[in-house]
Amino acid sequence: MSILVSSAQPLASPAQPLAANLVQSVDWQAIAPPTITAVVALVVLVADLFVDERRKALLGWLSVAGLAAASLLLLPLLDGDRSTFCLTGDADVCSYTADRFTLVIQFLVLGGALLTALLSVTTLKDADKRLPEGEYWFLLLSSAAGAALLPASRDLATLIVALEVASLPAFALVGIRHGDRKSSEAALKFFLSSVTATAVGLMGISFVYASTGTLYLTQVADRIQHVDGQLHTLAQTGVVLTLVGFAFKTAAVPFHFWVPDTYVGAPLPIAAYLSVVGKAVGFSGLILVTVVALPSYADVWGPALAVLAALTMTVGNLGALRQQTTRAYSAVRLLAWSSVGQAGYLLVPIAAAAYSDDAERSVGSTVAYALMYAAVNLGAFAVAALVGRTRAANRITDYRGLYASNPLAALLLAFFLLCLAGLPPGIIGLFAKVTVFSAAVDAGLGWLAVVMAVNVVIALFYYLQWTTLLFRAPEGEPVAHRVPAPLTAALALTGVLGIALSGAPQLVLRFTDTGLF
Repeated sequence: MSILVSSAQPLASPAQPLAANLVQSVDWQAIAPPTITAVVALVVLVADLFVDERRKALLGWLSVAGLAAASLLLLPLLDGDRSTFCLTGDADVCSYTADRFTLVIQFLVLGGALLTALLSVTTLKDADKRLPEGEYWFLLLSSAAGAALLPASRDLATLIVALEVASLPAFALVGIRHGDRKSSEAALKFFLSSVTATAVGLMGISFVYASTGTLYLTQVADRIQHVDGQLHTLAQTGVVLTLVGFAFKTAAVPFHFWVPDTYVGAPLPIAAYLSVVGKAVGFSGLILVTVVALPSYADVWGPALAVLAALTMTVGNLGALRQQTTRAYSAVRLLAWSSVGQAGYLLVPIAAAAYSDDAERSVGSTVAYALMYAAVNLGAFAVAALVGRTRAANRITDYRGLYASNPLAALLLAFFLLCLAGLPPGIIGLFAKVTVFSAAVDAGLGWLAVVMAVNVVIALFYYLQWTTLLFRAPEGEPVAHRVPAPLTAALALTGVLGIALSGAPQLVLRFTDTGLF
């Protein structure tokens, strides 16, 4: 199938008809995962107008089915790299590329959105019509479609559009509880920080475009090395502003202030979604901008990201350490601060790519860590959603004696927390941390490896403190936790994935061979 596109090529010669010069084929199979997600979002929005109030739950299951179908459509793309929306005069310069890096991030995004949808089915049912179901599912699917598009983007315009398509619905999802002051405040903080990030990032990208004359990442990488002397300062400023914009999106310190309040104010499945899919969006965009588009400026973004990584992991872990176990929503706040600390670990291999002879391997370490983090963090949020059904304040002390009332949920949460801490039997967590640690050492960033080691020790305290509470004698009668089928499915999927990866952690590195170069 074909579409018409504008072309900057000279007028066609008699041997090359003008129509042939303007017509470009579209690889529909390559773009199927984000396209199916977007189509299902529109179907859900329209269906909401006609579905009876008593059957609104069908919209949720339709969304789950759509996300599952989009995830399965990644399988036919594993046989090789595919590109589409390419320049008519240069088939190697494209706007959309489905390579191994793209497929791994899309698997993470769509899988994370699918688990979020399973958590959301129960949350919306418990909300008893206090959350508008049609709008909720439309916004979630729309955000997932943008998040799935972003890792495939190979020009700066598509990258920014995908980033905003992923972000804008998330603002509404955070504040979707009408009349809830806490939810509205969280949405406002999230909105203001994200809009600031977008404005700064767009300014940086406009400077890069002005100095290179192109938006395609591979062409930017080539041309920015040879900019005119008068434009050199402009190019450097563009690089710095672009990095600042993406630092907001990854919740790197000092651009992290919105995270705790946003996670507490949002519906719990949306907090889980932001902690995993939101990070995947920010980090995949950061990788594409730095490693693919701006490798010649590694001396600028390498040290900057190394410092950001050290600050982010330290502030995140210290923030989690300070959480009072009896404070309302302390469990969610601890997971929020923990996610900031984990963002610091994710930044380490990207910073290492600036100093390494094998940048692809360094990037693969970030992707491998992101996969581990996604599985176990979503599992921890799933258990938090289970406890939150009977303990609305979701304090850490509410988890005391969970083993007595729900042994399986307690064992799973303990396993997820140990994975995040990097302790056995959470082998995949230990493996991921060692992979990141070795990336820093191999790149000559010994000081950053030391900072990471210190932070891993700090994190052990609050992860183990929460874990030990699960097995203490409960205060009073144990509270029974009935586990609905969708929540059971989410717990089972995350648990099986975490245990399987702990049994064969080497599969993660094979799967995350990024193929960016």
